[in-house]
Amino acid sequence: MARTTIKRRVKHAPLYLVISTAMLVACGSDDNSSSSSKTTDLPQLSAAEGVNYSGNCSSLLGTLSFENTSISSVTTVAAGELSVGDTSIGEHCLVSGTMNERTSDVDGKSYAIGFEMRLPKDWNGRFFYQANGGNDGSVVTATGSYGGAPYVNALSMGFAVISSDAGHSAGQEFGYDPQARLDYGYQAVGFLTPMAKSIIRQVYNKVPDRSYIGGCSNGGRHTLVAAKRYVDEYDGYLASAPGYRLPRATTARLGWAQAYASIDGTDPANLSTAFNATERLMVANAVLAQCDSLDGAEDGMVQDFQACQTTFNLQEDVPTCSSERDGTCLTQQQKDVISSIYEGVKTASGEAVYSPFPYDPAMGGGDSAFWQYQAAYWFESSSTAMIFTSPPVELQEFNPANFNTVEYALTTDLDDILAKTEATTDLYTESAMSFMTPPNPEDMSALKNRGAKIMVFHGINDQAFSVDDTAAWYESLEQGTGDTEQFARFYAVPGMGHCSGGQSTDQFDMLSSLVAWVEQGEAPESIVANARGSGNPVGVNADLPASWSADRSRPLCPYPKVARYNGSGDIEDAANFSCAE
Repeated sequence: MARTTIKRRVKHAPLYLVISTAMLVACGSDDNSSSSSKTTDLPQLSAAEGVNYSGNCSSLLGTLSFENTSISSVTTVAAGELSVGDTSIGEHCLVSGTMNERTSDVDGKSYAIGFEMRLPKDWNGRFFYQANGGNDGSVVTATGSYGGAPYVNALSMGFAVISSDAGHSAGQEFGYDPQARLDYGYQAVGFLTPMAKSIIRQVYNKVPDRSYIGGCSNGGRHTLVAAKRYVDEYDGYLASAPGYRLPRATTARLGWAQAYASIDGTDPANLSTAFNATERLMVANAVLAQCDSLDGAEDGMVQDFQACQTTFNLQEDVPTCSSERDGTCLTQQQKDVISSIYEGVKTASGEAVYSPFPYDPAMGGGDSAFWQYQAAYWFESSSTAMIFTSPPVELQEFNPANFNTVEYALTTDLDDILAKTEATTDLYTESAMSFMTPPNPEDMSALKNRGAKIMVFHGINDQAFSVDDTAAWYESLEQGTGDTEQFARFYAVPGMGHCSGGQSTDQFDMLSSLVAWVEQGEAPESIVANARGSGNPVGVNADLPASWSADRSRPLCPYPKVARYNGSGDIEDAANFSCAE
């Protein structure tokens, strides 16, 4: 398959519980003849077989055991007591506990890896590791979520699911403890995985036939890291918006803050004054005017996002203010700063900090403003200063209340930060770019050769982590591993923001597709995605334009293909679009 180089110019049908290749639409191939292809030259993993657990959940307390693990409770969750959207979860056992309890020699605080496992009475023979987002720090409900807004999740499909806090409580100050850093980066997954499989064996009298891991944002990062560090433990990997270069992305956000603050008239405490909501919407409309028809349909969506980056030109396609800013133009200074942000922030020495970000017509709404203007102050400063640099900033009594996030974001030298993300000390013996990133991510040979599969999706309007960064990683697989389509698929989701939302069709079920690929050899070509309009059981997407139908559908296409209108038929229906380069 030809690779595309990223260039820059300076009525929904619920899928419910059935894993089936019927949900793969026929518009996936250029000739529309097939929606999936059989992979035959790599090992084919067998399908999982389920069993029932007829025992009493509470009787398991005191019998379940694993080294360095404390099981605090085992309870029964009745059918229907837990729901996701309008999907009721069946009866299951809830196991809660901790691993590796200890007291830090550095900050004197207590640490442990907290977790919960949900074990269905009607188990499908599969295990799902729910990799969570943000800085972790809490044990969220183990439903088996992984980003997007699917009708089903792993738990409702019958998977045994684990969720964890990755070894620390909420907040960034855990970064002063060297082991907590490593647990957050990758070791919590390494500790929890064999424990979870052992608990499953003790309950069902068999280990999982097939194991999967997935998550969004930092959870996507966890997933890509596991694909390298724990490749023998998992058969399927599902990563959404994988911030796999997270220390670099957080540093870039500080660069955004510094760039926005440099615009005349900007209030440093409110960076949105540099590029306000009216101006952002004006630019978004200019992007739409230039790029909407590139895929053959003027429908408020830009499918061919890479072509859009060479079609839209901020300097030429947006008016330059001749006097005061009034929402209909940008000053030349604004244009220069915004261009520098979207083209990729650079340090004073000229080093690219992170990836470029594409212009997208959804940039005017959704969660764009938060990532553009607030994230640098809310948590990127603290994360960078306390977790990702070695040594971390000196912090009185390890109390983040004593840390000025605005001052740090606006005054810290980016060259210095990048150097410290690569540095080690006698205490912090592994750098952030080591413990947070997958080693040699372009080489997935071990995953490929054992018959495992990886699927990745990323919103084009995600302004936390760039879809361009994920596309560059995916392209690198061809050189670093080869035969990429035999084991990996990447889907760029037009208009979608960070993990979900945006002016997008963000409701789809990739987990069923991944299972069908891993266990049946049915490689997904395209996947139907729906909008979440009025009446959606999972929740209405407030970012949807009023002109869209409530259940607009589109095919999500394997990169570098994009959905193109066939020239006739209802533009609200995915059946009238085909995937093509």
